[in-house]
Amino acid sequence: MNLTQILPKVLELYPEKRAVVCNCGEFTYRQFGDRVGKLANALLEEGMKKNDKLAILHKNCHYFLESYFGVAQIGVALVPLNHHLSTRELVYILKNSETRLLIANKDFAKVNYINEIIGKNLKIIRTGKEYENFIAFHSSNIPSIDVGEEDVAHIYYTSGTTGKAKGVVLSHKNVYLHALNTITELRLSSDDVWLHAAPLFHLADAWATWAITLVGGTHILMKDFDPKTVCDCMEKEKVTLTNLVPTMYYRLVNYPKVDKYNYSSLRVLLSGGAPISPQLVQKIIETFKCDYIQTYGMTETSPFLTMSILKDHLRSLPYEQQLKYKSTTGRVFLGVEMKVVNERGEEVKPDNKEVGEIIVKGETITKGYWKLPQETTKVFKNGWLYTGDMAVIDQEGYVTIVDRKNDMIITGGENVYSIEVENVLYAHPSVLEAAVVGIPDEEWGEIVKAIVVLNAGEKVTEKDIINYCKERIADYKVPKSVDFIDHIPKLGSGKISKRILKEMYN
Repeated sequence: MNLTQILPKVLELYPEKRAVVCNCGEFTYRQFGDRVGKLANALLEEGMKKNDKLAILHKNCHYFLESYFGVAQIGVALVPLNHHLSTRELVYILKNSETRLLIANKDFAKVNYINEIIGKNLKIIRTGKEYENFIAFHSSNIPSIDVGEEDVAHIYYTSGTTGKAKGVVLSHKNVYLHALNTITELRLSSDDVWLHAAPLFHLADAWATWAITLVGGTHILMKDFDPKTVCDCMEKEKVTLTNLVPTMYYRLVNYPKVDKYNYSSLRVLLSGGAPISPQLVQKIIETFKCDYIQTYGMTETSPFLTMSILKDHLRSLPYEQQLKYKSTTGRVFLGVEMKVVNERGEEVKPDNKEVGEIIVKGETITKGYWKLPQETTKVFKNGWLYTGDMAVIDQEGYVTIVDRKNDMIITGGENVYSIEVENVLYAHPSVLEAAVVGIPDEEWGEIVKAIVVLNAGEKVTEKDIINYCKERIADYKVPKSVDFIDHIPKLGSGKISKRILKEMYN
């Protein structure tokens, strides 16, 4: 069971079906398979061997999908790079992962600096003419290499929310099983058209590379996220589903012309990568008039751990009650075992009140971090991965994350979960984006601080925001101060960076 089995099977079943659409062109599965075969054979001729590492630094494009499949076919591990990272960060990852070859966007100036720093120890192939020349004249037959299910398929470097990036190792088995499970959970088929609007270097979107291909679906690749382009694409390409992070949905539902498009092809929208407010969930459903599923997962888990898919007996509930379940973090994902435990390791009561840490295990979960055995030992206990995510769980088994363990604010001995406060802020009609962090205080230890981006043209004072919160949550949870800024710092995945905010305000 490994990733080398996916493309040959699809080429048998759907050779002339539209496979990939991007700014650079459109390819059937036969055409895409030919290009993957040429790349794989070119890499073998270059001297790439099983267990070598190849990295890609690129925006969403057919080159990215070709790299995912091309290296998998020959047992080489892919290192997808976040193109928002600095040159220094990229050089660290390339050296740490022992990458031998880099496929890079010819327009990224930082590639030249990487070349100067690493030099002859790294071969760089720029996309466009150089890439086409590299794969030209090679056989399009996909090579047959003995690849095992436990061989390394990918090394994803975490986005650095807790410090220096760590390489998460995923095996062929991890990724393949995850693809099968998502096909079952989401009922994917060859009729599906997936929009890659989130970046392919991040697993919030990259998992669809394998699942959509396995069922013979169509990949629509978007280079940069833009609300107008997304709406145009959904209508023109008859997109059936996609997965976006909450910040993208905020921009979409607030796009002035969002109601002017035909979304009749959409069957489900997924949200992942960060918590989302119930108010935004309702607005997504009302705007796009399709099903909605909230997802939760980690790079370490391929990624999905939960989905807010309604159990059959919950589908007869009134709309408002269904919405309550859809807005949770979700019930456990197929193939995963999950518990919510207290500090003693005991499962918390399923009362939606007692808070504990989510722990998981299963065949889609990493064996550990690249060259970091001590870091691996820190997060694994008795076979269970401790996620660091604090949550409550109800009697139906639906969990709701209340905070990251490291983001919880302790003020005057009281625990404040930032997500609860952020959800109140997002309910304010003038607020576009919000984040809450704890800042040091001599008397209270920490106090709650809110950072807010307002909708265009809105004028709201700090006192207005504080009073709004006082009417809705306990006094100790209310922000003691509010900063209004134009942009909240984000990671390349689109998540709000709490680490950067803490550095700004501490």
